[in-house]
Amino acid sequence: MASTTTPVLDAHRLRKDFPVFEELFDGKPVAFLDSAASTQKPRQVLDRMRAFYEHEYANVHRGVYRLAERATEGYEGARRTVAALLNAPSEKEVVFTRSATEALNLVAYAWGLDNLGPGDLVVITELEHHSNFVPWQYIAHRTGAGFRNIPIDDEGELQLDELDTIASAGNVKVVANNLVSNTLGTINPIETLAAWAHEQGAIMVVDAAQAAPHRVVDVQALGADFVAVSSHKLCGPSGVGALWGRRELLEAMSPFNLGGEMIRSVGLERTTFNELPYKFEAGTPAIAEAVGFGAAIEYVNAVGLEAIERHEHQLVEQTMSALEEIPWIRVFGPPPERRAGIVSFDVEGIHPHDVAQILDWEGVAVRAGHHCTQPLMTRLGVAATTRASFYLYSIPEEIERLVAGLHKVKASLG
Repeated sequence: MASTTTPVLDAHRLRKDFPVFEELFDGKPVAFLDSAASTQKPRQVLDRMRAFYEHEYANVHRGVYRLAERATEGYEGARRTVAALLNAPSEKEVVFTRSATEALNLVAYAWGLDNLGPGDLVVITELEHHSNFVPWQYIAHRTGAGFRNIPIDDEGELQLDELDTIASAGNVKVVANNLVSNTLGTINPIETLAAWAHEQGAIMVVDAAQAAPHRVVDVQALGADFVAVSSHKLCGPSGVGALWGRRELLEAMSPFNLGGEMIRSVGLERTTFNELPYKFEAGTPAIAEAVGFGAAIEYVNAVGLEAIERHEHQLVEQTMSALEEIPWIRVFGPPPERRAGIVSFDVEGIHPHDVAQILDWEGVAVRAGHHCTQPLMTRLGVAATTRASFYLYSIPEEIERLVAGLHKVKASLG
């Protein structure tokens, strides 16, 4: 009889891969609880990038000498790794970008400008990061399309019963939604929304920047048309991300940036464009960063996404259980079983920036602000929140330090 084993993550062991945890801040190791903003980088990723710069660096796709061939293989190997991470049908559907933000802008401009007009609707949600809100708002206004949002309930989850009302307001052409909310950790029902979008004749655009580092993201199972991911939230370098898109949509779209590499031929009268994915990769790309991105995915895969998700769920349960016992703290968002490794909260009578400053004196790093989700802040009735977020290197002791630090915050300013 076949046996199954539950994936186990040893965060204390993994922390040895991250140099930052060897440093002391005022005599204390940092309790880094801001991985939703950006993650720390393991030695394996740093070493891979150093080796690439020292032994493999040249421009890609343009040289027949051996260094150029090594560089191209490193770059294209990273593309294959991203494609495998997302279960993309083809690596040619994976476009390297500067970030998930640029990936979402690429879709908004290259698809939106040619396909939206008066009478059409762009549908976003109250949970969106500005990266998946502002580009669509801008393109809708520019094309004359309508702009609507799916509201959330008091637990920070989408009110899907509003979809019929939204559809009655126009011709739905785009549905744009994050898979995991970067502020509340809400896990959104993308499969349901994608099916609804396709019933309306719309495309489904998914911001998976906050999801891909923490859980399996299968673009085919999601039923999405475009999915954006980022490297720096997945133990990789900043300055590189990726867009997956359905081949038939990418092939029909106009280029987003113009210049070298994205061309097939250039003449005084006419320019023709390169095949996928290079049509959307103008100029010299972030080559070493892409290689680092691939190395980061390999590192995360070795740990195991299922193990990471389980580990973060335990940390969320610990955090919410502790915070809910404190009467002067309000926790936002859904219960632990329906959220990822993010907990946003408010300390009664104390601004989040002051909370974060005092916690920093205790060596606890959290994020304070609107988290690039100002429409969500308006819905919650606050200007900002304090946010603790976790990753594969987070440990229970850091949450204990967070809770102890919050009592010092209240004692100092409350």
